[in-house]
Amino acid sequence: MGMRTNNLGFPRIGENRELKKATEAFWKRDITAAQLLQRAARIRENNWLLQAGMGIDLIPSNDFSLYDSMLDMCCTLGAVPDRFGWSGGAVGLDTYFAMARGVEGAEPHGGTPPLEMTKWFDTNYHYLVPEFHRRQRFRLSLTKALDEFEEGRRLGTLTKPVLIGPVSFLALGKEKEGGFDRLSLLPDLLPVYSELLSTLAGLGAQWVQLDEPCLILDLTQEQKQDYLGAYRQLRESVPGLRLMIASYFGPLGDNVELMLGLPAAAYHLDLVRGGEDLAPVLAAMPAGAELSLGVINGRNVWKNDYTRSLEAIGKAKERMGSDRLMVAPSCSLLHSPITLAGETGLPPELRKMLAFAVEKLGETAELAALAENRRDRSKLEANRRSHQAWRQQPEIHQPQVQQRLREIGAPHLQRSGAFPERLAKQKEILPLPLFPTTTIGSFPQTGELRAVRQKFRQEKLSREEYEGFIEERIRQLIKRQEEIGLDLLVHGEFERSDMVEYFAELLDGFTFTANGWVQSYGSRCVKPPIIYGDVQRAKPMTVRWSAYAQSLTDRPVKGMLTGPVTIQQWSFVREDQPPSETARQIALALRDEVGDLEAAGIKAIQIDEPALREGLPFKKKEWGGYLQWAVDSFRLASCGARDETQIHSHMCYAEFGDIIEAIIALDADVLSIEASRSQMELLADFRDNPYPNHIGPGIYDVHSPRIPEVAEIVTLLEKACRVLPKVNIWVNPDCGLKTRGEIEAWASLKNMAAAAKEMRKRWG
Repeated sequence: MGMRTNNLGFPRIGENRELKKATEAFWKRDITAAQLLQRAARIRENNWLLQAGMGIDLIPSNDFSLYDSMLDMCCTLGAVPDRFGWSGGAVGLDTYFAMARGVEGAEPHGGTPPLEMTKWFDTNYHYLVPEFHRRQRFRLSLTKALDEFEEGRRLGTLTKPVLIGPVSFLALGKEKEGGFDRLSLLPDLLPVYSELLSTLAGLGAQWVQLDEPCLILDLTQEQKQDYLGAYRQLRESVPGLRLMIASYFGPLGDNVELMLGLPAAAYHLDLVRGGEDLAPVLAAMPAGAELSLGVINGRNVWKNDYTRSLEAIGKAKERMGSDRLMVAPSCSLLHSPITLAGETGLPPELRKMLAFAVEKLGETAELAALAENRRDRSKLEANRRSHQAWRQQPEIHQPQVQQRLREIGAPHLQRSGAFPERLAKQKEILPLPLFPTTTIGSFPQTGELRAVRQKFRQEKLSREEYEGFIEERIRQLIKRQEEIGLDLLVHGEFERSDMVEYFAELLDGFTFTANGWVQSYGSRCVKPPIIYGDVQRAKPMTVRWSAYAQSLTDRPVKGMLTGPVTIQQWSFVREDQPPSETARQIALALRDEVGDLEAAGIKAIQIDEPALREGLPFKKKEWGGYLQWAVDSFRLASCGARDETQIHSHMCYAEFGDIIEAIIALDADVLSIEASRSQMELLADFRDNPYPNHIGPGIYDVHSPRIPEVAEIVTLLEKACRVLPKVNIWVNPDCGLKTRGEIEAWASLKNMAAAAKEMRKRWG
């Protein structure tokens, strides 16, 4: 049989974002459910045929989703919260999308809120968080995994269905009532998994992949026993089906013995982030079990180093032979752009060093062939030469950047005054009321705006015409913010297609793609830039628009910057230096921008760091080092500001309790956070660790189309007042408004401003 190839998952959005366009058209009722499902089926077919044509032996199914795979598992297992009115039977599209986006217009409080959303480990992908109750009951309620397996078989492809494993499914959810551990639900959950696996086996499935990414986390002895008990039960219920347990995103470490103790036919390792696992795994592999070697980086865009990968494959081959080995990407290719085929605008030398999802599959097949001596060894030599040539490219290293970093010391990381001193000075120039209102920065980007931006990029519109259009949008926005009574205004970021890509286009050391889209959540796609060299700023990046907006009003306007950790985390980063070094380079560029915004008369500057939590290492023993350089990077960017300049920051969709001390150490004057989907539950993190500066707990969910009522917002603010001093509380949405429609955005903001006024009446 020889060495085989394995893929854990493929991007679901379609080469030209067909899924995004179809789902959004369905939400607008421009297409029917049947048309949406037909277009989704076409994407799946293309994905399967592509992988088969590239020589992938184990091709995944059920890796596709209309919105999110964790949401799919909730519906498959019947874990649908009561508020969505599901009465049993098959979960339909309306219920499915209601769980994802909420329901607008129904009682109470203006609609039904969706499931909470948070980051998928340390990626920029967001998943919907399952909700569990003590008396939770599970039942097979969505046959998606079965249907897609049969769909692939009709097309001539015997796929490998992919499921979120039962322990990770529960562990990554949350209890909606106190007093019980959600993993105690395993005995009720496992029979449904067994039913699903047995049905797949009956349909002819040979392999099923069970994703258990929680195996890379610190686990208690009780959790380890949960794993062992769960998989023994599953193995007994489906003895003829080959189960592959997949871990990814980091090393197993102390959990190697646990994973190999789970009865399975194969195990997948992420050898890009967990290369140290290979030796102990090879020493302890169960007899007859197979091993999937994740040597291709599924989360970055750089060409694989064949020499390094073949060294790892060779060690495994020497110990286990070829027949029990598979070559694979490190994780699902969901986190990679689809193909380089249309990227003709990239610098030629850089393009030669890149590999997107399609190219990574090619590398997977090529590495397996090279390891088996089935491929011309000249491929290996060509790969080696390309890596060597790239390392010698002069534009990668900039001596002046390195010199600036060497000159950084402790004084660069401190504001000149403590927060109380700064606050006194800021009050003199920013006379804001109790419960001041603001937004996170971006405003809805209409089809007209995107069309104008595209015409400008295609040189069908002059710079003067384009900038005149942006100025008019800013002028209208400033006027409307004043009319509804917002206190600290923003310019709307109409000139920015994306909060990271915008800066990448203006900083040296970055490049960007034409079609390198990846899914962030639902229909939201982002196009991460690529950091290939030392980062520096050639000229001011945001001053022109912030200064123009400030010239239109007597109210203060915030300058808007994306923070150094977030820019780095949401980019495809270079691999030849530590991420801490890259973040410090970006921080220096932002520090210069802060100075220029101050000089232009901007009195409040927001430096967003929504990715601070997602970069946290999975093992607690490694947290300290990461948080130190992450906090220092923010402070390097912000601490050049004068005391009277109010520094804001924003974070969203994270477990803040894990990093509360680091958040305090940022020393931002005002912090805005996501809190609406959890109904202010997140503020409990600040009860034991009081936040000393000002804070704006997001009071409505911008990722749902529902419009919150004034009473609902007031209720949330009253909850906040029970945890935080009322004089410290700001009133704001929980994230930017870029993806919302204009009507719903303005209706929500109007209610938000009215709620703030009501709170001022109540509290004087």
